[in-house]
Amino acid sequence: MLSTEQAQQLLSGGGNVISADGDKIGGIGQVFLDDETGNPEWVTVRTGLFGAGESFVPLQGAEVQGNDVHVAHSKDKVKDAPRISDSDGHLDEDEERKLYAYYGISGSDYDSSYGTGEDAARSTTDSPDTRAEAGHDTSGRDADSAMTRSEEQVRVGTEKREAGRVRLRKYVVTENVTTTVPVSREEVRIEREPITDANRDDAMSGPDISEDEHEVVLHEEQVVVNKETVPVERVRAEKDVVTEHEQVDETVRKEQIEVDEDGQGRSARDDR
Repeated sequence: MLSTEQAQQLLSGGGNVISADGDKIGGIGQVFLDDETGNPEWVTVRTGLFGAGESFVPLQGAEVQGNDVHVAHSKDKVKDAPRISDSDGHLDEDEERKLYAYYGISGSDYDSSYGTGEDAARSTTDSPDTRAEAGHDTSGRDADSAMTRSEEQVRVGTEKREAGRVRLRKYVVTENVTTTVPVSREEVRIEREPITDANRDDAMSGPDISEDEHEVVLHEEQVVVNKETVPVERVRAEKDVVTEHEQVDETVRKEQIEVDEDGQGRSARDDR
């Protein structure tokens, strides 16, 4: 049994609650004291997302090691404990009975408040007949003769997310183009023809003896290169949908119900 001094050490040390298997359950929240004995009876542990929830853990069989307290229950046992509202700062008898029944321990049912020694608890007794009411679930819920079995189911869907981007970008490259172009030029060819009746008049039209000059203009072709820009094609980026199959592997939990028949020496198990 933890002492009041150890309870004060736990609250001031900022330690954690450690399960019987050595797993960290969560940070220490509050310590719960018995009014009659002054001994610590319960410790709350912050569980859930970002420590938003608090679970009650009995300190029976617990040990203090440094700033941590090692309790006698598993991590799953503590996290599945009945949720008790602490908005009014105390436990009523019904809430305490639920916790005792869930953890399977015996003790006084009392109305109490949080504290480190100054706040205390008022004790009341609970008869075994009250605990053994017919149709009372050990988790604290009132039930009929049936028990609900639940299981986890995997529901797989898809969501669209951005996987990348494709950009079309133009840039200029330079390359050499070689082609052959025919070009022509004029050259002088001297032709001599005798005087005939057909050309005699042209030949005798000038002076008999004279000096004269005749000029012939020669021509040639030169290569001229001009460049022009012309559109040659249109390029666009289109999207195609490709479907692939991915295998999903997930672990699910399910509850199983085992039936124990007292005094019959046999049991039945539902493995569905």
